[in-house]
Amino acid sequence: MLTLINNATIINENKSFPGSVLIKDEKILEVLAITTPIGRERNEQAIMNSDRIIDATGMIMMPGVIDDQVHFREPGQTEKANIETDSAAAVLGGVTSYMDMPNNQPPICDLKSLEKKYNKAAEISYANYSFYLGANNSNIDEIVKADPNKICGLKVFMGSSTGNMLVDDNETLEKIFKSSPLPISTHCEEESIIKENLEKAISSGRVLTVEDHPKIRTREACIASTAKAIKLASKYNTHLHILHISTLEELLLIAQAKLMKTPVTNEICVHHLWFTDQDYKEYGNKIKCNPAIKTTQDRDALRKAVASGMCDSIGSDHAPHLLSEKQKDYLHCPSGIPLVQHTLQMMFTMADHKIFSRTQLVEMMCHKPAITFNIKDRGYLRSGYYADIVLVRDKSRYNYADYGVPVTVGHDNIAYKCEWSPFEGHVFDYKIEDVFVNGTQIVDDAKLTQKRNSKRLSFNRIFD
Repeated sequence: MLTLINNATIINENKSFPGSVLIKDEKILEVLAITTPIGRERNEQAIMNSDRIIDATGMIMMPGVIDDQVHFREPGQTEKANIETDSAAAVLGGVTSYMDMPNNQPPICDLKSLEKKYNKAAEISYANYSFYLGANNSNIDEIVKADPNKICGLKVFMGSSTGNMLVDDNETLEKIFKSSPLPISTHCEEESIIKENLEKAISSGRVLTVEDHPKIRTREACIASTAKAIKLASKYNTHLHILHISTLEELLLIAQAKLMKTPVTNEICVHHLWFTDQDYKEYGNKIKCNPAIKTTQDRDALRKAVASGMCDSIGSDHAPHLLSEKQKDYLHCPSGIPLVQHTLQMMFTMADHKIFSRTQLVEMMCHKPAITFNIKDRGYLRSGYYADIVLVRDKSRYNYADYGVPVTVGHDNIAYKCEWSPFEGHVFDYKIEDVFVNGTQIVDDAKLTQKRNSKRLSFNRIFD
């Protein structure tokens, strides 16, 4: 089966150019730039030989987004989300591959439970998938048996969050960093600082609100924990991937570690690029998350990190809860924001505001996650790579009123099982029009085709 996606604006490998992509079955056969006579000739040949032609005139074509941090809540909290519903939301948002976290109920801290999760995804996931093995204070024997070519990474909670998987034993942390065959992805917040701040806040006797969140889960908690993780990575030469960086100081620590050749990479999340602590007044608990959203200065530093190429992946940290839970008082409201469906639209909007370029957007959301996690044959539009492809309509170049652009976020198009988004009522000038996963069209005109062709991600990793 030959499919030609014809006449798009391709964004790929730091270039933007008019072109087409020819797909044979599950993989890309050829990327055709139509800016040269040879390219136009090859494109005409492809048009004649293809079984199916998709007219992508006026659309952006890019590799599928790779999201390195989602929480699809299965098993154990499927009233909030599950693999089927929220992988559907992912592909509707242009995410063709995701890595899901282990803080389930029960936590996924053994290889048998992990394989059950993979088997479930093989039946119902719309997007390609991988699942982290979780660390705790007593599962080092399971960790050392993990296959680095089949599992995306090991998740270590160095601060407590949803799921009660805190690893707070220093001897255990030393063993994990010394022995893990998997890259280690960390949630870095120093628990002792958070506990002390929370106790002081409660003892004050005043009613706490979400505006207190960054005063309790402070920048100091993030900085101390990140410094500790980097020190361990340096000591044992372990690939450390620090998730959801939220402060300027952590960026400086990471920059210094990279100069010292410490194998450290980092993720920045879209909500830390978009919101600041000034937004708590408007959004309330809907944007309560861990680590907390912090100052405008922190947000701007994170944006500069993306623009400079210092960032190694952009994540959604998609973490849904029921709206009824988010409406509770601050102390009883869980942390987490449902975001995976709207991450790409948020990033294109920021690119419109010249915070970073569209080519940088694709690099951070597609190319660099593939490099950071050594993902096999994904993250690029390249011959021989899996055909994970996204087509996006952009209001700014054409009048797309007839195509449903701009897009107003509302109950009729929110795909999350939790059925809410902090962006309800927000208008995006970008529409995720068509999405292909392994050459199969999963999304057509922003709607699911009900087809599935997802695969377990595999990794090319060489260890000494």
